[in-house]
Amino acid sequence: MKHLFTPIHQDTSSQARLGKLNLPHGEVLTPVFMPVGTNGTVKGMYHQTVADIGYRLILANTYHLYLRPKVEVLKHFGGLHAFSNWKHNILTDSGGFQVFSLSKLRKISEEGVTFQSHIDGSRHHLTPEDVIEIQQIIGSDILMCLDVCTPADISYRQPKEALNTTHQWAKRSYEKWSELDSFEGNLFGIIQGNFYKDLRKESALFLGEMDFPGLAIGGLSVGESAQQFTDFLGYTAEFMPSERPRYVMGIGSPDYILAAIENGIDMFDCVLATRAGRNGSIFSLDGMVQMKKAAHEFEDGPLSPGCSCTACTHYSRGYVRHLFKAEEMLGGMLATEHNLTFLYQLLADCRQAIAENRFASFKKSFLSRFY
Repeated sequence: MKHLFTPIHQDTSSQARLGKLNLPHGEVLTPVFMPVGTNGTVKGMYHQTVADIGYRLILANTYHLYLRPKVEVLKHFGGLHAFSNWKHNILTDSGGFQVFSLSKLRKISEEGVTFQSHIDGSRHHLTPEDVIEIQQIIGSDILMCLDVCTPADISYRQPKEALNTTHQWAKRSYEKWSELDSFEGNLFGIIQGNFYKDLRKESALFLGEMDFPGLAIGGLSVGESAQQFTDFLGYTAEFMPSERPRYVMGIGSPDYILAAIENGIDMFDCVLATRAGRNGSIFSLDGMVQMKKAAHEFEDGPLSPGCSCTACTHYSRGYVRHLFKAEEMLGGMLATEHNLTFLYQLLADCRQAIAENRFASFKKSFLSRFY
């Protein structure tokens, strides 16, 4: 097994831990938040700006890149790093969730998944092996197994069947990945099981026995209550190997991030920061701020005092509000940069708190102010 994760320090006040990912395009300290660049770009951001904030790992999506620009284009340009001129690490989701959520027509079988493109209606068939090969062409530093996603609030039989398929696909994905001798990408298995604890435990133990460099928890933050999220997150994490990185897919609000870190999770991604920014909602230490509100019209202070982003160091709240009211694209660009800067600093503060064995008090203090 490739040694991807180096533990650095275990917090004494919680399960939070400090570590390092040893990736092909440079080291990444954990816990880490990954901006989402679905189509090979973080919306509204120059790659250089994302890197200047400090990010060294972003997420792209196999499903979207497979459909557009297509595998042939990525192969021609030598992979996504060269195509997009991103010099750091890329994690690619397998596309399982996108097939589940975007495709009007989909059929899952033991062999793979058949689906209809949300772009032009064309039909496609992908096997777990195909998805590994596509991510190899993309040049993913971290790649994910194809898995089967299930909706919340369904009876036991469907998630049990989906779990069996996910596990068989994981075995086939691992075998295919193991054959790629010169490929440096690290394959993660994805724990599923819906909201049934016995299935979650079964999945974590099954995948944990395989030599995946890392493991992810899928199927959370899909509309369940915050308490249910925390319960299933903590329960699942108990059965995940401590020597490998742990990734919870699709979380980006401070309460969920901090709950995950407290339970020993190392990696997170979400579109919340960028999507909220484009729609005029920004992070601050005192909670979310809606920039289109009239209350900001004459505000001459920054979006968030002490923030180092372009908006906070060059412009006033009043001006940023004006940009949104005038529907100028600069407003969304500035707010997106601000939100990603805020989350980068939050994770840096988390790492510092873990190093000083005070994460539990940091979490309590941050959330009491933010909410």
